[in-house]
Order: sequence, then C-alpha cells, then structure tokens
Amino acid sequence: MSTSRIAVQAQLDADLAAAVDGGFMPGMAVAVSSAEERLYTGTFGYRRLGDATPMTTDTVCWIASMTKAVTATAAMMLVERRLLDLDRPAIELLPELAAAEVLLGFSEDGEAITRPVRTAITLRHLLTHTAGFSYDTWDSRIDRFRKQTGTPAVGSGQLKALTTPLVFEPGSDWNYSIGIDWAGRMVEAASGQSLGDFMHENIFAPLKMTASGFRLRPEMQSRLAAVHQRDATTQTLTATDFALPQEVEFEGGGGCLYSTLDDYLAFCRLFLKHGRVDGQQLLAPATLAAMGANQIGDLRVKSLRSVQPHRSNDADFMPGIEKTWGFSFMINQADVPGRRRAGSLAWAGLSNCYYWIDLTTGITGVFISQVLPFADPIALGLFDRVEQAAYQMV
Repeated sequence: MSTSRIAVQAQLDADLAAAVDGGFMPGMAVAVSSAEERLYTGTFGYRRLGDATPMTTDTVCWIASMTKAVTATAAMMLVERRLLDLDRPAIELLPELAAAEVLLGFSEDGEAITRPVRTAITLRHLLTHTAGFSYDTWDSRIDRFRKQTGTPAVGSGQLKALTTPLVFEPGSDWNYSIGIDWAGRMVEAASGQSLGDFMHENIFAPLKMTASGFRLRPEMQSRLAAVHQRDATTQTLTATDFALPQEVEFEGGGGCLYSTLDDYLAFCRLFLKHGRVDGQQLLAPATLAAMGANQIGDLRVKSLRSVQPHRSNDADFMPGIEKTWGFSFMINQADVPGRRRAGSLAWAGLSNCYYWIDLTTGITGVFISQVLPFADPIALGLFDRVEQAAYQMV
C-alpha cells in the first residue's frame, strides 16, 4: 500500500472520528472498494447513544430506500427469465392496479378529486419512478390525502398503504415514489415466492449477504443499531425505539430491508464484477447495462422538497448536475469534480445511508448511519468527505 493512500485513510479516520467525538453523529460504518479489494473500511461510534456497544461492519441497520436497488435487481432477474416484462400492463399480474386514479386536487370541503388513469402502468414505470405515484414525505398532496383518508404509511406493511392516487399520468413525468413497492409485489406475483424469499435465494445467498432481510432474525436483532432523531433546534441526537413491523401484509421493496455494511458492499460490488460472483452469473451483461442506462429519456431527476421535516430535510444531490434514472438508480450525467464519474449509479436511504457505484473508475462506496431526518447536512458532509477521499486512494 502506498504512503499516500495510508495518509488519506488516516485523515479520513480522523475526520469521521471527530464527528462522533464531537457529538455530531452517533455511529457510522463506511467502506470503499474496487471489484476485488477493499480500499477503506471504518467504523466509528456506537450502535445506540448511551450504550457502549460499538458500531461494526456487521451491525444491522435499517437501510430504508437502499432497498430499492435490491428489489430492482430481483425484478430484472425475472425479466431475464421472461417471467416479467418491462412494458406489459402491470394489471396482468396485479389486477388491483386497475383501480389507480390520478389526483386532480381537492374540493372546497376537502374531498379528493380524482379521475381514472388512462395509461397502463408498467414495470418500467414502476422501476423508474415515472408511474405517477408519490411519497407523502415530499408531496403535500399525498400527505393531505393520506391524513384525510386515514391511509396508513408505507412502512406499516399494510396493503392499503399502496392505494394512494397518482399525481400525474404514467410516463409523463419523474417523481420519487412508492412505485418500487409495487415492483416488489410484481416479483412476488411472477415468482410465486415472497419478496424476501426470492431475494434470499437469488441475491443474498450467492453474495453471502448473511444479515439482510425484511425480518429481524434473533442473531440480527442482537446486532441492531438504534435509529436516532436529530432535534431541529438544538441539533442534539436522541436514540429512538423505531422498528419496522415484523408481521406485515406485504414486504416493502421500496424501503424495508435491514442489512449491514459488509452485506450491502457485497451487493454494490456485484455491479463492478459484471454480475458474476464465484463463477455464477447472477445478471447478464445486457441486463446490467440496461440497469445503469438512462431509462427516462428527456425527463430529469428533481430535488426532493420535504413536507415532513421530522423525516426529511430538502434533498438536492449534486446541484447543477443533471441526473437521470435507470433500473433503479440515480445516474449523474456529468463528472462530479474530484468525485464520481459520469454514469455512476447511486441512491440513499431515509436513515442517512448512502452509496455510489462508479462503473468507469471501478470503485464503490457505502456509508451507513442511523439518523433522522434524511439528507442530514452533517451526514451528507461526511459522505462527501468519504467520496472525495476514495478518489485520492485510486
């Protein structure tokens, strides 16, 4: 290992440790890797503030919307097997989608005004966030609809949570949404398995992801990190008892996986290894190329404007750089100076978990913390620091 790489790693260690020592973060687990070699691994702080158990690379965390890429991978495996089709109407597998309506507004007495959808929703729409669905966290219309109708939150695991209306006609716009939850249900319908069982058999087991799943097995529960809430005024952190329901009506492919740094890094490295692991081709090169290509044409990824500040800050990743979407990753259309190259794949999780996969340079990075609200400036600043350091190591 070169002296310069050692110096970069030492400085990154110091910067991340200082965030914990200063009380700005409870704990973090971080890794940077090429296809075959870890360039950096660091763990800092504690699983729960007030508890001396340190964060480790096998600490179990709620990875929230980092689940989406795993669900998309499962769906694309079934596309390869011709059990799913990107462009056939999704109602062929999920008849309940026939009830989808577009929200036009609200009447004077507060009732939702809707009309039937005119365009068939497809798996392509669902994987690219162009189906017309939304999230109440970043959409005041859906927030209002859910509260007025008593529709449960997606994290509840209740099927009724997926019945919120569309906010535009499928295919006409991009909007971050619950579409991947519907895609997960398509995986179940096509495979005849639960989403978790399909992921275990086809993704987790081949990749040796031994601590990933929708349900917390006892050995996972014993290594679970707490989700911490940052106070908007004082910026102090408080450990919460947040946990996803373990008995659910559907497994949330949009944001309900638990995993570890080690496990998720193995998943990201799959894309650097061209879909091949231990002599097994999990995804064909053509499938990988499609997943990492712009699938939304002239549409562009928009910033997320929060309407629930306790859950999320406003989020605008890489301002000034155009972003598109693949199956199912955000893709930057230009190089980020000193950081990822154009065409890199990335996304995040509500609990301030982040990753990127740079197919050009051949490196990937994963940053896991357990802090709300999302797009926490401190966590994002540290993630940026990790990414900058990564490109000084290669």
